Amino acid sequence: MSISDNKITVPKPVQGTPDATGELDDLLALMARLRADCPWDRKQTNHSLIPYAIEEAYELGEAVQSDDDEDIKGELGDVLLQVIFHCQMYAEQGRFDMSDVITTLQEKLVRRHPHVFEAETLKDDAAVKVRWDEIKAEEQQAREARGKSKRRLDQVKAGSALMQAQDVQKQASKLGFDWDGIAGAVEKLDEEIAELKHELTDKSIVEIKDNIREVEKELGDCMFALVNVARKLNLDAEAATLTCVHKFKSRFGYIEEQLALSGKRLEDSDITEMDALWEAAKQHERSS
Repeated sequence: MSISDNKITVPKPVQGTPDATGELDDLLALMARLRADCPWDRKQTNHSLIPYAIEEAYELGEAVQSDDDEDIKGELGDVLLQVIFHCQMYAEQGRFDMSDVITTLQEKLVRRHPHVFEAETLKDDAAVKVRWDEIKAEEQQAREARGKSKRRLDQVKAGSALMQAQDVQKQASKLGFDWDGIAGAVEKLDEEIAELKHELTDKSIVEIKDNIREVEKELGDCMFALVNVARKLNLDAEAATLTCVHKFKSRFGYIEEQLALSGKRLEDSDITEMDALWEAAKQHERSS
C-alpha cells in the first residue's frame, strides 16, 4: 500500500487471546484490539503519546549501553509499540497506514544510498556523509516546493528540551543574537528567576494552580536561561543535568540501603530521618 493510491488500511482487531507469532500483521491486529477495548489506549492521541516516544528512545539507549539482550529486546519492542500505536491512530483518521510508513522509509533509504543502489562510487564514510547531506538538501528543496519553507533555526534537530534549547541558542549566536560574555546570560537568569518567584510568592496553592500556565511559562524561561549560562561556559546542559540525576539516584539509594539495614522501608521513615541520611550520603561520597 502506498500513499499515492490513497487506500488506507485500518487493521482489524484480533479476536480472542492472541499468540505471540512474531508477525507484523498480527502485531497490528493486536494494537487494533487494544485501541478498541482498552480504555487507556482508546483515549490516547498522537500528541498525548509524544512523551512516551521520547522516554522509550532514551530507555533503548540505556538498554544498549547495558548490553543485556533481554533488556534490549524489550526496549526495542517498546519503541516499535510507539510506531504501531501512531500508525493505528493515523490509519483511523484516514491519513496513512503502516504500509505507507514502510514505503516512505524504503524510498528514503534507496534515495540516500546511491552508492549502494546506483552507479555512484564513494570511497569512504566521509564521502558518504557529504553525499548524504547533499541529498538531504535536495529533499529540503522538495519540501519547500510543497510550501514547507525552511527558517534558519529549522536545522535544530529533535531531542530533549535541554538539547534543543542549547542548540537553538548556539545557532542564534552564530547569527549575532547573543551576549558578548557570560555576565548578560547570568543577569537574564536572575531576571527570569525573579519573575518566577513573583508568580509563586505569597500565593496559596489554589492561586498557583489557577495560574499554572503562567507559572509553567516562567519556569520554562528560567530553564532556558540556565541552559544559556551552560552554553556560555562551554558546558553541555544535558550532561550536567544527567550528572545531577545520577547523583540524586545514588544518594537516595544510599538512604534506602541504610534504612534497610535498620529494618525499615522508605515509607516507614520521615523527612527528618531521610534528610540526615542524605547528608550522610554526601559525606560517604567525599570519603569514597
